[in-house]
Amino acid sequence: MASARTKDDPKSKAITFPVAEGEDPWTEDEVEEIRQELLADIARMERAIEVAEAGLAEMFEEGTDGAGRDPADVGSSNFERDQEMSLAQNARDMLEQAQLAHRMFESGEYGSCESCGQPIGKDRLQVFPRATMCVSCKQREERR
Repeated sequence: MASARTKDDPKSKAITFPVAEGEDPWTEDEVEEIRQELLADIARMERAIEVAEAGLAEMFEEGTDGAGRDPADVGSSNFERDQEMSLAQNARDMLEQAQLAHRMFESGEYGSCESCGQPIGKDRLQVFPRATMCVSCKQREERR
């Protein structure tokens, strides 16, 4: 297991994250970079949700009854609304994933698969900081 202190509080307890076999231990800078990426993901997703919900509210205010409107316009409006709803839900899902990863980071559980407990892998986490499962468990979950 790697050990690093956070830059914000050098006197804090060292943060330790597991690494997969053959990987180098986490450095202090890498740990801080992951923390910053998670916080940035959370902020970005919160903004995306706000924008999507504002767009949805505007679409619902315009009305969806279609009275006096061309059927193609009604269909187009419905399609756009469904697309916005899908984008908003996707942003909510990504926000939850980033928040879970951040909670795991703060509690010292980050880097271990929430399913099997094995190291997720430093390389995977550096590419996808929101990962909370190793590749094998994630693939198994997606097949279900």
